[in-house]
Amino acid sequence: MRSRTLPLAAALAALAAAGCSTLPRTGALAPREEVVDEIFGVRVADPYRWMEDAGSERVARWDAARAEEFRAYTDALPQRRALYERFQELWRYDDTSAPTACLLADCLVYRTKRADQDKWVVHFREHPGAPDRVILDPNRWEPTETLSVFALSPDGRYAAYGKARAGDENPVIRVIDLRTMEELPDTLRGWRQGGVSWLHDDSGFYYSAWPKKGEVPPGEEYYWHRTWFHRLGTPPEEDRLVAADEEVKETFNSAVVSEDGRWLIVYRSRFSRDEVWLEEIGTGVRRPVATGMDAQYAVRVVGDRLLIVTDWQAPNYRVMTAPVAEPGREHWKELIPESEDRLQDLRPVDGLLYAVYQHNAATRIAVYDLDGRHLQDVPLPAIGSASVRGYWSKGPVWVGFTSFAHPPSDYTYDPERNELKLYRRSPVPIDTSGIEVEQVWYRSKDGTRVSMFLVHAKGAPRDGSVPYLLTGYGGFNVSRTPHFSTVYAVWVEKGGGVAIPNLRGGGEYGRAWHEAGMREHKQNVFDDFIAAAEWLIDRGYTSADRLAIAGGSNGGLLVAAAMVQRPDLFKAVLCQVPLTDMIRFHRFGLANIWTEEYGSPEDPEMFPHLLAYSPYHNVVPGTDYPALLVTASVNDARVDPVHARKFTAAVRWADADHGREEPILFHLQEASGHAGAVTIDQRADQAARHYGFLMAQVGLR
Repeated sequence: MRSRTLPLAAALAALAAAGCSTLPRTGALAPREEVVDEIFGVRVADPYRWMEDAGSERVARWDAARAEEFRAYTDALPQRRALYERFQELWRYDDTSAPTACLLADCLVYRTKRADQDKWVVHFREHPGAPDRVILDPNRWEPTETLSVFALSPDGRYAAYGKARAGDENPVIRVIDLRTMEELPDTLRGWRQGGVSWLHDDSGFYYSAWPKKGEVPPGEEYYWHRTWFHRLGTPPEEDRLVAADEEVKETFNSAVVSEDGRWLIVYRSRFSRDEVWLEEIGTGVRRPVATGMDAQYAVRVVGDRLLIVTDWQAPNYRVMTAPVAEPGREHWKELIPESEDRLQDLRPVDGLLYAVYQHNAATRIAVYDLDGRHLQDVPLPAIGSASVRGYWSKGPVWVGFTSFAHPPSDYTYDPERNELKLYRRSPVPIDTSGIEVEQVWYRSKDGTRVSMFLVHAKGAPRDGSVPYLLTGYGGFNVSRTPHFSTVYAVWVEKGGGVAIPNLRGGGEYGRAWHEAGMREHKQNVFDDFIAAAEWLIDRGYTSADRLAIAGGSNGGLLVAAAMVQRPDLFKAVLCQVPLTDMIRFHRFGLANIWTEEYGSPEDPEMFPHLLAYSPYHNVVPGTDYPALLVTASVNDARVDPVHARKFTAAVRWADADHGREEPILFHLQEASGHAGAVTIDQRADQAARHYGFLMAQVGLR
């Protein structure tokens, strides 16, 4: 073993002398214990089981030692300071959002952020010409507190908002009276992704929440999700239960008031399957729209009709319609049939229907009338990602757009002229005119054609010399469509290229594409990613010594698996908040929900598949692994830091005696959740260290 206990000062001196290309691992390797489980007749070693006790003193000591290493190494990166300053420039600028109008009044809200502010400020006007009033300024809150929920009542009388601390999944919901600008005494515990849906008479709203500690068995605080109705002026203990599943703890529930205020749409969801009911508000009578948990559904109410977006008997999704008086499936009729493109969303706005499709992993927006007749497609500025928002009862039609070379922009759309008019473009201070975007296709291991976006400077050489960042996700029906990324832009600005393949497991090409990368087919995702790397190298876009990979969450699992399966293909790996122990992942946080995506290790049919690719269990001693940086977040309720700890320890142990000196680092992000840093200073520092680490390895200066 080469200098694994080198004192830190000496290590830093060696680092400086070597130009930051290598750093001997400091400190002793993590203790390995003889922990072996026999699962379905297979002996499975888990030598770092002790790391599951996150509150123990030795885990704290291990974290502290890794923090010192990470800080020392990244402090000495020659490009870190310049990167930090560049990210600060690109994230600090004066900006104003497009407005959101009140549904039943002329009032509106919008957001602003000055260059010296970290968080968006929420403004309110009683009508477009009225004086501006600041109703929320999160910059006055604690640095780790963020605005996670915001909902105006339909007439603009009240605003409900949620304040989350340090990445917490359970924000505190408060209510502001916008006439007096005073907070009401109502204080609730919500869910940061659940939102709030108001009754039209302002008397109260629907919201979703996890149970409180003590209401469920220990360890199940992120299950048994429920939806409640809160009446203003009453204590939360009196809130009425609206939707819950008392038998299946992984179920999510939600309730949405229709735009006309007459109907409550109630959802019960388990992973990628839903049940939906329709209730006429004030009657308590709830009728089924779709039950049986056999497909996905999104329901809108337009007049006396339901519009139902579903993949029921349509893997690429279609639109069905039914009368509100008879919402059951036996009364459905097809309005917009399934097409070759995946239907991602349907927005009824100002008398027309806007169907948002994914065509070859980019957005196409088709305009229909209420009879399902196709009128035209919206002329988007470029190949990119777009969304539509607005109200059925009034205009304007707002179209949001972004692409690799286009910072986020807002347009108003005129359907009569079929024209977009630019309202705002994020004034990111960067010149994107030199960026070229390609879409290519390649063959995966089993012959499947996979699309991939390439982002690089115009005229970039094809001699293998360009440092590339290959990133992906490949799971949970999530689509990787073109979007502006400051990290990508800086990587290209420095002379590199970025590759984003549309891996199986994602949602780019419908349900079949998702299912081809889940459960027993998960290896297809890793094969697609590895094939992308091979294609880039074979075509001269880059070389193995200049190829870095990065991914987070399920994408962290992706890059960890790719690294252990083909370590020869990559020079450096950024593995962010990953899953790596696929035999025990379901025991931590809310991860048991994901057994629908990955399969359960307690299922004898799924266990062999999970063990075959589980990164933690497939680390091989003596292997020349790439340089590795693994990250985790202290307050992450989705992916427990134990995955990052175990994987880092295993790779350090496996890499200890074969004479290479590539850094293997671990970064535990304090006071943050699954999404990572909160303030711009934190984000810039984190990005400079993480991507500076990759740049140093692949020779990008």
